[in-house]
Amino acid sequence: MSSEKFDTKKKPKKPLPFLMPLEWGGTSFYSKVAGGAKIEKLGCEGLKPPFLILCNHASFVDFPLVIKAIFPYRTSWVISIEEFIGKEWLMRGVGGIYKRKFTADLTVVRHILNALTRQKVCCTIYPEARYSLAGINEQIDGALGKLAKKAKVPVCVFITKGNFIRSPQWCKHPYRKVPIEGVFKQIVTRQEVEKLSADEIQSRIQSAFEYDDFAYIRDNKIRITCEQRAQNIHKILYQCPACGKEFSTDSKGTKLWCSECGAIWEMDEYCRLHRENGPDIFTHVPDWYRWERENVRKEVEEGRYRFEDVARLERLVNGKVGFSTLGEVKLVHDENGFTMSGDILDGRFEFNRSVASMRSVHIEYDFKGRGDAIDLCTLEDTYFVFPLTARNVLTKLHFATEELHKLEMSKKEEELKTENRKQKTEIGS
Repeated sequence: MSSEKFDTKKKPKKPLPFLMPLEWGGTSFYSKVAGGAKIEKLGCEGLKPPFLILCNHASFVDFPLVIKAIFPYRTSWVISIEEFIGKEWLMRGVGGIYKRKFTADLTVVRHILNALTRQKVCCTIYPEARYSLAGINEQIDGALGKLAKKAKVPVCVFITKGNFIRSPQWCKHPYRKVPIEGVFKQIVTRQEVEKLSADEIQSRIQSAFEYDDFAYIRDNKIRITCEQRAQNIHKILYQCPACGKEFSTDSKGTKLWCSECGAIWEMDEYCRLHRENGPDIFTHVPDWYRWERENVRKEVEEGRYRFEDVARLERLVNGKVGFSTLGEVKLVHDENGFTMSGDILDGRFEFNRSVASMRSVHIEYDFKGRGDAIDLCTLEDTYFVFPLTARNVLTKLHFATEELHKLEMSKKEEELKTENRKQKTEIGS
């Protein structure tokens, strides 16, 4: 079996005409499975391809919802490279563009521009570059304004609500019965993209890219009767707010508890949390999630953050072979970024992705039943790394990667300002 790597330089195809019925038929099927989806279109009068589509990302259903929103037009897609395993012909056939997670790959940018400016088709990007973890918006790519400006195309933002609660990443099944709504909005017209600066376009994107699925459920009084609605929510709520202990929480059914101090919470039918044996601290899941991030930020700023574990290392070979297990490595995450080292099948293995090179990290809870995984990429390779002894650490690693990057960028910005002030002083003297 071929062990050649993915050919990421190969130009993506324009979406093939004979796949149109498959796309539209699949859209109709998934729309019915999801209980139907109401899509509202705003500011789209006269909108015609090509245009850039930016979407939030909660589950696979996001893809057919885009197709439904832009019908009868077609779109190419920026898709994570592991999604091509076993179906590369199909991913290429619908206009799929390879992307390795959180890498600065100019080839991907060229492919997107080719789709928009030469193939004259839309291009759909999920700028958070991962599924939402807590039903709220995560950090997005800061260069989208520049991309739109370069392509000279309108920008549309498509935000769906209810899709996350229907199938959260920490407990995808069983599906919850949730009405799904989507708002497809043109936020930059073809005329405006010529006049606005890249920063102004980016600002509009940032403003439009906000959502909260838990608030959607609460405010619209949508009852979630699924008896597993809190199952595995400890994957994101890993720190107990009652005693402060990390990685001590667990969950099952509608209950969440701390094995350290005994605090217990019940999730009601509107996805609110209620403390059973003490005063309420957080009733809104995103508030608890943000509190954890803030704690990690302080840990990073005070120089106390460090993670180390033994991990199983797997490498993505290509679309036919899929993943190959290489062996066990030492995994460290600290102010130097992600570092891996060890003796594996191919010999001595050394790896580092610096803090500055990673604005975030892609994580997978129980990836394909093989365990919790961290996705670490270079421009040439994709590695899935499975911590072997640490319990429930993925969400904290996700926070720490972003907070380390922010701190590093802040330091570099301050250094640049100091250097500029120094040069001005020298010129003045």
